[in-house]
Amino acid sequence: MLMKADQSTLVLIDLQEKLMPAISQGDGVIDRCLTLATIAGLLDVPTICTEQMPEKLGPNVEPIRELCQQVVNKDHFDACPDGLVEYLPEGRQHVVIGGCETHVCMLQTALSLLDAGFKVWVVADATGSRNEFDRDVALDRLHQSGARIVTVEMAAFEWMRNCRHPRFRDIQKLIK
Repeated sequence: MLMKADQSTLVLIDLQEKLMPAISQGDGVIDRCLTLATIAGLLDVPTICTEQMPEKLGPNVEPIRELCQQVVNKDHFDACPDGLVEYLPEGRQHVVIGGCETHVCMLQTALSLLDAGFKVWVVADATGSRNEFDRDVALDRLHQSGARIVTVEMAAFEWMRNCRHPRFRDIQKLIK
């Protein structure tokens, strides 16, 4: 199944100032999430971000905050009990998700979204954990649970569908 831009919402989990220095290859994760969120913006895909206890972990890094239309503050590891589902735009059943930590907050949120009946795509190169082994095990578990594992480029090209898309050149510049 291909993801569709007009049915998708991008959810970025906990890309917070005080957390990211502890994430393996954290700068790369932020870069991939920024690229993904920029592409989402160009294609009118809403972007929702979460922040785990921002009073302790700080807000999301500034460039991510600028690309989010909505921020869900949370205490649970899973963003759904703290209201994420209520913020998802009506009629959009595809949730494209990235962020941190892959094996905790991102995993639990993605599993809850699957349980709620959403179709979930996890953007593997836009996820991170302190330990890469934890990240890899989480991605495997998500795949086994029904999430589709994709990359930033896969999302971009599926959302556009063809090279005649009016944003093709803009998006191509972002991913090259």
